[in-house]
This record gives sequence, C-alpha cells and structure tokens, in this order.
Amino acid sequence: MKHFTLIEIAFFLKKISIFRELDVDMLVAIADKIDQDVYDKKEKVFEINQKSKRMYFIAKGEVDLLDNNDAIIRKLKEGDFFGDESLFNERTREYQAICAEEALILTLNKFDLLTIISEVPFVAIDFLKQYANIIKCRYES
Repeated sequence: MKHFTLIEIAFFLKKISIFRELDVDMLVAIADKIDQDVYDKKEKVFEINQKSKRMYFIAKGEVDLLDNNDAIIRKLKEGDFFGDESLFNERTREYQAICAEEALILTLNKFDLLTIISEVPFVAIDFLKQYANIIKCRYES
C-alpha cells in the first residue's frame, strides 16, 4: 500500500472533524508532523494496558477496537480516528486496536498534538464536542 504525500495528508486531514475548519497552511504544517504506517490484516496497532504516545487516523482500511475478551467494541473505517483519549489522562490503553484489513494509518504523537491544541483552540473545542457526543451515545445505549 502506497504512503501519502505531504499534500495528500493535508487534504485527508481536512476531512477529519477536528481539523475541518483549519486553513491549508495549517494543515500542511500538521501534515509535516504526521507519521505513516502500513498494517497487515489482523495486525495489532496497540494492546490493552499499553502506554499511550500517539493518536491514530485511518487513511485507508478498517480497524476494530476490542475489549479484553476480544469482543469488538467499535468498527472504524477510513476517516475515523482513535487512541486520543489516553493522551489526555495519562492512562494506559483500555482497549486493543487490530486491523480488520490492510490499513494505512497516520499517527500524531502526543507532544505535537498538545502543541496543535495550544496553538489552535478550535481543535481543542472540537475534541470536546467529540467527547460530548461519545458520552451522549453511551447514556442513550
């Protein structure tokens, strides 16, 4: 699977809710901090209790989030992101992430994410909106 160019990463980020309102120059600056990895089908992205150092964006493919009994908690697809919640509270991962198919996953490390949030308050506000939606869904279930 082919990696994205810097410009392709910037345009991909524009589709992600937390970056949607950012201008192209800011997106290119963020894209420059992104790492890319290709994962095979059934390959683990991370495990339960692993220390959190990055958040993940699915550029291509699908990823399943599983609990400690290997039950699927959530199925994610292109454009979804995950792994961010542990970056804010210093806790270890509470679920594992396994690729349901070959996937290109972009990652942003904790330091760069926190720098972006401090420089662009809109990103922090959108994170809060995302978490509010997650909490709402949990209470409705």
